[in-house]
Amino acid sequence: MEINAGISSPAAASAIAVAPDRARRVLIIDNHPIVRAGLRRVIENQEDLMVCGEADTARDARVAIKECNPDVIVADIGLNQGDGIELVRDVRAHHERLPILVLSSHDEAVYAERMLSVGANGYIMKDATGEQILHSLRRVLAGAIYVSEDVGYNMIRKSTLRGSMVSANPIDRLTDRELQILHMVGKGMSTRETARVLNLSVKTVESHRHRIKYKLHLATGAQLVQFAINWFKCQESGTRALPVFHDEMRQGMRSETRSGV
Repeated sequence: MEINAGISSPAAASAIAVAPDRARRVLIIDNHPIVRAGLRRVIENQEDLMVCGEADTARDARVAIKECNPDVIVADIGLNQGDGIELVRDVRAHHERLPILVLSSHDEAVYAERMLSVGANGYIMKDATGEQILHSLRRVLAGAIYVSEDVGYNMIRKSTLRGSMVSANPIDRLTDRELQILHMVGKGMSTRETARVLNLSVKTVESHRHRIKYKLHLATGAQLVQFAINWFKCQESGTRALPVFHDEMRQGMRSETRSGV
């Protein structure tokens, strides 16, 4: 496997260049009908690709994978029920060779590397062109890893510096599991619901929430929920949750805490 940085192995280049004997089957997993319809139009205009099914929940996605036998899945992080991060982790555990391309509006600087770490083969933003999406699909089908040039550069830079980089973004302090739980809090999921989806105990989820508060310098559970909801809205709209956003919110929260609000 290799990162989309203009360096291709002969095997990957050959796989991309040579059309398969049959159209490759694509399963679309997204909670927005308009996104699924748009992807279907883009994909089904291609001779080498076809849409074999759609799903908008993690549960339906698992059923569709068994019934449709896709060659690749395109999945968003946000789903109507369940969680795209956990879905990718689960698919990789049960379908070791099935390529997974994450197509999302969530900030790639936050999510791309993390999604690769749980089993995704590629990450592309929803504001990409149809041609870029098709290119990313064909690359993961060919056994390559697809990320944007910016993400690829940052991954190489981090590897070169061997962990000596210190990010100014407080979200980067969170582990993959903590980010996943922050995402679920932002979606309005309760601790008990989060525990059920992630197959964890309520006590374990509460411990994660406590560590998230500590790492983000938030004093109360209410502050965590407020931060998570605002951050999630930024991710859904494609707006980056910058550190200044966090600092202004935190200052406001401290003022509320001191005033007893």
